[in-house]
Amino acid sequence: MKLTLRVWRQKNADADGAMSTYEVDGISSDMSFLEMLDTLNEELIVKGEEPVAFDHDCREGICGACSLVINGDAHGPERTTTCQLHMRSFDDGDTIDIEPWRAAAFPVIKDLVVDRSAFDRIIQSGGYISAPTGSAPEAHATAVPKPDADFAFEHAECIGCGACVAACPNGSAMLFTSAKVNHLNVLPQGAPERETRVLDMVAQMDSEGFGGCTLTGECATACPKGIPLPSIAAMNKEWLRATRKAR
Repeated sequence: MKLTLRVWRQKNADADGAMSTYEVDGISSDMSFLEMLDTLNEELIVKGEEPVAFDHDCREGICGACSLVINGDAHGPERTTTCQLHMRSFDDGDTIDIEPWRAAAFPVIKDLVVDRSAFDRIIQSGGYISAPTGSAPEAHATAVPKPDADFAFEHAECIGCGACVAACPNGSAMLFTSAKVNHLNVLPQGAPERETRVLDMVAQMDSEGFGGCTLTGECATACPKGIPLPSIAAMNKEWLRATRKAR
């Protein structure tokens, strides 16, 4: 495959960025999107040019590091992570636009790499259980109803990639925050900090400069792990309950 790549290049957070055009040839349809970018970078290095900076880690669809907007879609045309997107999703001769996440709370570090530490601070504000539990208990020591366990597992699948923020026209982090709140609040271990967790995490989310949620649904559509849109409504109910108790 021969492709034309239009890639966002930005030296650092303070510099102005622009799209640069590159031609790559000999791309196999079995390559992942990141392997295609590796090929581009190898060619740039041979030419003595600066390679394109992009984020990645596990390349197994687990860590969520491979955050790219591809042809206007978070993670590209398939509902998966960028590292698991393969070049068979494109055609020979295609022009592909590659950009970083676009959100005020995710400032560009360099080229396609953005700073997603705002997510870390949301987690630090309450996305944990602080009660000491000692060694792992027996599996059946604390009974959890099957619907609650399924609900918790469904939301625990969130990998914090930020696709929900990048896809949202408002740059909202409600889907991410709701996933982190809900998967702990529904379990007995998370119940003691149920109210403070949702209040603190929502407050931190707002302080980070994420936009407001208007339930357009783009976040759930882009989520590679399928976190459902009703997750936001579930968190809103938790927040309202906690707010009333706090008064």
